[in-house]
Amino acid sequence: MRRRQFLASGTALLSVALAGCGHPPVVLDMRTATSADIADEVAMSAESDSEEYAVVTSARDNGTATRRGRYDLFDRSSTVRVNDTFYDVSETRVASSEVTVYEVLIDFDPEDTTPDVGEIRYDDLPAVDRRQLDPVVSEDHPTGQDGYDVGIGYGTAEEVGNGSVFVPERQYDVIVHDGERYRVAVNSRTASEAEYRYEVTEIAPDAEAFADQVRARYLFELTGLSEAERTVVQEGIESGYYEDDDAFRSVVERIRGHEGIREDDFYGTWLIAYEGEEYITYVEW
Repeated sequence: MRRRQFLASGTALLSVALAGCGHPPVVLDMRTATSADIADEVAMSAESDSEEYAVVTSARDNGTATRRGRYDLFDRSSTVRVNDTFYDVSETRVASSEVTVYEVLIDFDPEDTTPDVGEIRYDDLPAVDRRQLDPVVSEDHPTGQDGYDVGIGYGTAEEVGNGSVFVPERQYDVIVHDGERYRVAVNSRTASEAEYRYEVTEIAPDAEAFADQVRARYLFELTGLSEAERTVVQEGIESGYYEDDDAFRSVVERIRGHEGIREDDFYGTWLIAYEGEEYITYVEW
């Protein structure tokens, strides 16, 4: 099992994907890295239809941009790739307020299918509700548990707009879908929403130039290894190394003596040169 099977963006361990797959206690995984690989590892790529893309291009074109939201947009990385250009993004929270956010709950196998408010055929739902519910309704339904089986975050009433029959006011509490009857409830809660200000600075015109900047800061050469350490590294390159032995700990100590692209208390990612090749190296200890 390689690193990419049990990591989420190199920053956190997946909890659900590991069902039935014992997670190794330690990891050394070394993946050969091109300039494009290095750029992808460090920078966030903003797709043309994303909120990130809209914010960065607006700030680039106008000098600054603002946005309201309930979360930081660039919490994973402040370096963002838009098309072929790389930008450093400054994200500043300038004000905050309280808003009401809504969640629609569905019970796929309710004991009581008689509506208290009203029932509606799924095909008759407004487009805004079908967009929210389609990913859930089209999958295998989690059933057999008490109460509601799944919750779908709708956001604020402003984000939903005027078309929904569930948010902010529930007009139906039963959905009829392919002969099945689902019960629907709506929860609301108060959340903090902030106004953000964004400024961007171009730092590289393409992936090669950006990768060179990353190399200048992070790349180091792994040399002077013992035979046992070389065995650890070679396995890390070929298939991953997962044994917590003296040779592994020695290699990790060497690696941790250098600045990592991403470091935490018990794992991290480094950029390593070894025998003429460059490797994006993930380590858990």
